[in-house]
Order: sequence, then C-alpha cells, then structure tokens
Amino acid sequence: MWIVLEDLKIRNMSASAKGTAEEPGKNVAQKAGLNRSILAAAWYRFERLLSYKLAFLGGNLVKVDPRYTSVTCSECGSRDKGNRENQAKFLCLSCGHADHADVNAAVNILAAGTRPSKAVKPVSRERERGGLSRP
Repeated sequence: MWIVLEDLKIRNMSASAKGTAEEPGKNVAQKAGLNRSILAAAWYRFERLLSYKLAFLGGNLVKVDPRYTSVTCSECGSRDKGNRENQAKFLCLSCGHADHADVNAAVNILAAGTRPSKAVKPVSRERERGGLSRP
C-alpha cells in the first residue's frame, strides 16, 4: 500500500509577515489568520499518525515536491502558468484538458509519487516510529 502526500514546508508556510520597524509587513492581520488556520489543520500530526499506521500495516508513505503540480497538465505534461485559470479551474493551453485545479494537481502528485525520480522522498522507518537514526 502506497500513500502519496505533498512535501509541505509548514514552517515556511506559517512564517510571520510582521517585518521590521523600518519595513513593516503587509497584510499582517490576514497572514496571522492564515497561519492560525495552517497550524490548526495539524498536517504534521496527521502525517505522523499516517506514517505510524502505515508502518504497522507494512505500507509506504511517499512525500513529493509539490512545485508546479498545480500548473502542469495531468494529461499531456505541459507546464504553463496560464493553464491555471483561477483558484478552482484548470484548462491546459496545449491539449485543452479541463479539470478542477485541485484534482489535476492531485493526479500529478500521485503520478510523481508512484514513479521513481528525484522528486520522490520516501519517509524512513526510523522517523515514522519516532526513533532517532543512528550511524
């Protein structure tokens, strides 16, 4: 059994927008609300629980670099920012494939996780069980 997830950098996603006294940040209140939502979603905790259960069942968790998955066509492989009409709609400028943007990205993530490449990052068994890797 394989489960494929985006390799999200939660720490980077929830970085502060406060800035400095000389260069104050923009939309600080909105960013603070977004950060609360990201952290409340408990993605890391979900990933840890999933890893634990998969290790118990003999399954594998694969993390994939999410870059360009939302602008790459899952049908023809064309990568173009113009493919993403808006937050919800995906329309490939090369082949005309249309889909919900999140569905298209999910298909790309699954495809990347099930083929061997540099973008695939299997989670080690030691980390899954909460242990430390020792040389």
